[in-house]
Amino acid sequence: MIEIKLDEREVKKIYAEQLEEHFNKLDNEMLFWDSKTLEEKTNLCMNTIKKEFFYDPNFPKHKIGNKWYYPAAKTKQFLLDWIEKK
Repeated sequence: MIEIKLDEREVKKIYAEQLEEHFNKLDNEMLFWDSKTLEEKTNLCMNTIKKEFFYDPNFPKHKIGNKWYYPAAKTKQFLLDWIEKK
Protein backbone atom coordinates (compact mmCIF):
# COMPACT_ATOMS: atom_id res chain seq x y z
CA MET A 1 0.00 0.00 0.00
CA ILE A 2 1.25 3.46 -0.90
CA GLU A 3 0.50 6.38 1.40
CA ILE A 4 0.91 9.95 0.22
CA LYS A 5 0.89 12.90 2.59
CA LEU A 6 0.59 16.44 1.36
CA ASP A 7 1.15 19.67 3.23
CA GLU A 8 -2.12 21.47 2.58
CA ARG A 9 -0.58 24.92 3.08
CA GLU A 10 2.13 24.14 0.53
CA VAL A 11 -0.44 22.86 -1.98
CA LYS A 12 -2.48 26.07 -1.56
CA LYS A 13 0.66 28.17 -1.95
CA ILE A 14 1.65 26.35 -5.14
CA TYR A 15 -1.91 26.65 -6.47
CA ALA A 16 -1.96 30.40 -5.78
CA GLU A 17 1.42 30.84 -7.49
CA GLN A 18 0.27 28.88 -10.51
CA LEU A 19 -2.99 30.83 -10.62
CA GLU A 20 -1.10 34.12 -10.52
CA GLU A 21 1.27 32.94 -13.24
CA HIS A 22 -1.68 31.84 -15.36
CA PHE A 23 -3.40 35.22 -14.89
CA ASN A 24 -0.25 37.06 -15.85
CA LYS A 25 0.07 35.07 -19.07
CA LEU A 26 -3.54 35.65 -20.09
CA ASP A 27 -4.86 38.89 -21.48
CA ASN A 28 -3.10 41.46 -19.40
CA GLU A 29 -4.59 44.05 -21.73
CA MET A 30 -8.19 43.17 -20.82
CA LEU A 31 -9.59 45.89 -18.54
CA PHE A 32 -12.89 44.22 -17.54
CA TRP A 33 -14.13 40.66 -17.40
CA ASP A 34 -17.71 39.61 -17.89
CA SER A 35 -19.23 36.65 -16.03
CA LYS A 36 -18.28 34.19 -18.77
CA THR A 37 -14.65 35.33 -18.61
CA LEU A 38 -14.70 35.12 -14.81
CA GLU A 39 -15.87 31.51 -15.07
CA GLU A 40 -13.16 30.72 -17.62
CA LYS A 41 -10.37 32.41 -15.64
CA THR A 42 -11.27 30.69 -12.37
CA ASN A 43 -12.42 27.39 -13.86
CA LEU A 44 -15.47 27.66 -11.60
CA CYS A 45 -19.14 27.71 -12.58
CA MET A 46 -21.24 30.74 -11.66
CA ASN A 47 -23.10 28.79 -8.97
CA THR A 48 -19.80 28.02 -7.21
CA ILE A 49 -18.58 31.59 -7.67
CA LYS A 50 -21.79 32.90 -6.07
CA LYS A 51 -21.54 30.39 -3.24
CA GLU A 52 -17.86 31.05 -2.50
CA PHE A 53 -17.17 34.77 -2.99
CA PHE A 54 -19.57 36.69 -5.26
CA TYR A 55 -21.44 38.23 -2.33
CA ASP A 56 -18.26 39.11 -0.42
CA PRO A 57 -18.40 42.92 0.01
CA ASN A 58 -14.74 43.13 -1.05
CA PHE A 59 -15.32 41.32 -4.35
CA PRO A 60 -15.04 43.98 -7.11
CA LYS A 61 -18.09 43.94 -9.37
CA HIS A 62 -20.29 46.42 -11.21
CA LYS A 63 -23.67 45.82 -12.81
CA ILE A 64 -24.28 47.69 -16.03
CA GLY A 65 -27.75 47.04 -17.37
CA ASN A 66 -28.35 43.33 -16.89
CA LYS A 67 -24.69 42.33 -17.08
CA TRP A 68 -22.01 42.08 -14.40
CA TYR A 69 -18.49 43.37 -15.06
CA TYR A 70 -15.38 42.78 -12.98
CA PRO A 71 -12.28 45.02 -13.11
CA ALA A 72 -9.61 42.55 -14.26
CA ALA A 73 -6.67 43.68 -12.10
CA LYS A 74 -8.71 44.10 -8.89
CA THR A 75 -10.52 40.81 -9.48
CA LYS A 76 -7.24 38.95 -10.01
CA GLN A 77 -5.87 40.33 -6.75
CA PHE A 78 -9.08 39.51 -4.89
CA LEU A 79 -9.00 35.92 -6.17
CA LEU A 80 -5.36 35.44 -5.19
CA ASP A 81 -6.09 36.77 -1.69
CA TRP A 82 -9.26 34.68 -1.45
CA ILE A 83 -7.55 31.41 -2.36
CA GLU A 84 -4.82 32.08 0.19
CA LYS A 85 -7.45 32.42 2.93
CA LYS A 86 -9.16 29.15 1.97
